[in-house]
Amino acid sequence: MILRRDRAMTAVLIMLDVAFHAGRSGTVSAADIAERSNLARRGIEPLLQALSRSSLLESIRGPRGGYRLGRPRRDISLVDIINAVTQDDQGGDDGPQGPLFTKVIEPSWKLFDKELTIQMKKTSLDDLVKKAESSGLKRPLSEPITFSI
Repeated sequence: MILRRDRAMTAVLIMLDVAFHAGRSGTVSAADIAERSNLARRGIEPLLQALSRSSLLESIRGPRGGYRLGRPRRDISLVDIINAVTQDDQGGDDGPQGPLFTKVIEPSWKLFDKELTIQMKKTSLDDLVKKAESSGLKRPLSEPITFSI
């Protein structure tokens, strides 16, 4: 279920951060992602690992290491991202119960979730980057070229 999953929204934020700040060629460190997102680095590490395992992110080691997109941003849908970090989630029975929940809320929620999933399949990471740019957010400039004589 997609509706209101903090883990899913955080994963989309991580992927958007990498796409926006690093693109396909550069890398972004976990510390930079955490700082820009106001999240604890240790809190996003499991998500970074799950996204890397699913090949949505590529982990680069070394002094200039970090994370970069594993494939072009136009080929990554929001559902791809959400599935990568929620596939291990178990639907627990510790939630609400009772006839109002089972006969009204749960079927309605499933319908909302289905409609949202359809929209999220149509929305790519590229769409979100374009939305960020059109909202006035500035992408970082590539490293300046330095000349020595």
